[in-house]
Amino acid sequence: MKKWFAVIGDPIEHSMSPTMHNQWFSEENLDSSYLPIHVLPEQLEEAIKSLQLLGASGWNVTIPHKTAIIPFLDEIDVMAERMGAVNTVVRQADGKLKGYNTDGLGFVRSLEEAIGDAHRDGNVLLIGAGGAARGIAFALQHTGYHSITIANRTVANAEQICTELGGQAKAISLKEAEITLGDYDILIQTTPAGLKNGTLQLPFELDQLRTKAIVADIVYNPLMTPFLQASKQRGAIVVTGLGMFVHQGALAFNHWLGQFPNTTSMKKSLTEQLGGRHVNR
Repeated sequence: MKKWFAVIGDPIEHSMSPTMHNQWFSEENLDSSYLPIHVLPEQLEEAIKSLQLLGASGWNVTIPHKTAIIPFLDEIDVMAERMGAVNTVVRQADGKLKGYNTDGLGFVRSLEEAIGDAHRDGNVLLIGAGGAARGIAFALQHTGYHSITIANRTVANAEQICTELGGQAKAISLKEAEITLGDYDILIQTTPAGLKNGTLQLPFELDQLRTKAIVADIVYNPLMTPFLQASKQRGAIVVTGLGMFVHQGALAFNHWLGQFPNTTSMKKSLTEQLGGRHVNR
């Protein structure tokens, strides 16, 4: 029986998820399809009912619906509940809807695919305190990273995540992060830092960055962001955000179909197709 899936969001026209999942369906010889559906915030409840009525087996959720969708689900996974956001919905055999969040674990899988798992005892600096940072922080802790510091312009927002992590993380300002940068083995950049009005914008200066530090950016781009470029110039090992995009999709695929697709070939394919463009989920 043919199954179909979707991604809902606003905007949605630049999403690469349909390309990714439909390619996986083809590679795995699965009779399934995946569609992008533009859903405005005020249409969310109606859209969910329509997806159920039309027999969707599951769907991804992107901006701005990741939190708003929760009241319309029958159940959410423990990780998604802690994160307060859902990016994957599974229609279960009994018709009930269960929500998951694969973003954070997708990032950790991408990171460890690039650097291995021998760095879990290292000091991690998470830059930013938004939804992406929250998800990554929970996933890092869940995976076994226990020395986590969160740096943010508004320290109170970082402190809130630390509280949610059970007080097992530290919150600091961006200025303090800049001064103590040499203390960290892994840096994870989750803010919108990049080029603004033609000028390079970084969350802070990288003068104290440790040589051979591991620096990751979550931007879904196969080429290096300005933050990664500046880090590499200082001798860092860099990890782009494309792997996170692919691995969060693979985890969603597994929730829907009970199997993992080929992430290695997908990253190569998307790198060739994107040519450095920013993409949304």
